[in-house]
Amino acid sequence: MARELLVRLPSIYPDAHCELDYSSPLELLVATILSAQCTDKRVNLVTKALFIRCRTAADYAAIPQEELEVLVHSTGFYRNKAKNIRAMGAALVAKHGGEVPCTLAELAALPGAGRKTANVVLGNAFSKNEGVVVDTHVSRLSQRLGLTKFTDPIRIERDLIHLFPADSWTNLSHWLIFHGRRRCPARKPDCPNCELSDICPSKHEDTAKKK
Repeated sequence: MARELLVRLPSIYPDAHCELDYSSPLELLVATILSAQCTDKRVNLVTKALFIRCRTAADYAAIPQEELEVLVHSTGFYRNKAKNIRAMGAALVAKHGGEVPCTLAELAALPGAGRKTANVVLGNAFSKNEGVVVDTHVSRLSQRLGLTKFTDPIRIERDLIHLFPADSWTNLSHWLIFHGRRRCPARKPDCPNCELSDICPSKHEDTAKKK
């Protein structure tokens, strides 16, 4: 399955990419923190104004909590996100000279980050394949395609890392996310038009049940 997906997915989604808007590692870090329980489209609307207001880590550390809450309100969980982003900015200033670090351990340790966010920043801002981003789409598709039996993101990532070569890890998440959004959503997967239907174990299971 993994070998076949490595052949098919790049041809199906040759332009797959991170759909968060950013122009620097710091902007991607902030956008990824805001994307928790929120769509990329909504985050991109919010960051248009936010990235003008805050251009450096010091800006995020200094912005008043109330002002930041207003700016990020529509992304949901705005109080906690604002608190984490301000703390993240302070941590960058205090520990990293105001720059976003480029190691998994240092990124994951930042307030509001974690392994998933670290993988997003490393893969897209630094072109470093340290792991696979496991969001809701990657989790769902990995199970439907029989790549894992687990629901825990860490275990899913371990299975994907074992199945796919390291140089494909960043793109793998993009391909699966694109497929999840465009062809295989959670509620109504478009199996009749799916480019992977002939190899998808979930499609065959559903067909067998209907018979």
